Amino acid sequence: MTHSQHFWETLRQQATEHQVASPLLKDFFQQVILQHPDLASALAFLLAQKLQTTHLLSTQELENLLKHLFITQPDIVESLCKDLDAVMERDCACHQLYQAFCFYKGFHALATYRAMHALWLQQRTVLALQLQQRSAVVFDVDIHPAARIGKGILLDHATGIVVGETAVVGDNVSIMQGVTLGGTGKAGGDRHPKIRDGVLISVGATILGNIEVGEGAQIAAGSVVLKPVPAHQLVAGVPAEITGKTRADIPARVMDHRLSSSANL
Repeated sequence: MTHSQHFWETLRQQATEHQVASPLLKDFFQQVILQHPDLASALAFLLAQKLQTTHLLSTQELENLLKHLFITQPDIVESLCKDLDAVMERDCACHQLYQAFCFYKGFHALATYRAMHALWLQQRTVLALQLQQRSAVVFDVDIHPAARIGKGILLDHATGIVVGETAVVGDNVSIMQGVTLGGTGKAGGDRHPKIRDGVLISVGATILGNIEVGEGAQIAAGSVVLKPVPAHQLVAGVPAEITGKTRADIPARVMDHRLSSSANL
């Protein structure tokens, strides 16, 4: 059984159980999960319902577009399964898979990004930008479709996250609400941060410019990062400075937002 098939069986089981436990939500679980043949179809339906607007495609056209992308590019669904893994592993408020799938806008924003990134790579840039605009309005998460984002990503709470056009985010990264991966001005070219694997970016942090945040590094809440961060170092402050080594090899998975004991701010 593949990763997506396992998730799908789990979602169907949980939806069936909650239909019985919560009769008022019977139709919801039927429409969002149980009426569909697989994970890709269910996710396409869910996103189309959230993103649809008279200025985009019809709900059915959008659902068909998303379903086609998810089915013909299985790597997208595999990445989304890794993203769901990240939610279940790192968010102590999420107790069952259906919660992340049905209700977590950070996951929904990532799923939309993965679809619009695929469209961008197909040179369907206008449609990709339309989806970016709708995602920013609906989820309050603004990710440029050209940005490159790895697997196993957690956008925790997600509100107010901004990721610029030339930003790169590695695998197994956790990003809290209010984070900006931005540029330093109006100059074009490669101008956004490069976030390597395992990084934890805490609430309200701002990282500006074409700088690298090394593997396993940690950015403290409210920090403004204007220069490169070495691997496995914690930075804090405005502007951010190194305060010590991170508490864990992969801070994104541990989700410990405290400053190291060597901090002296």
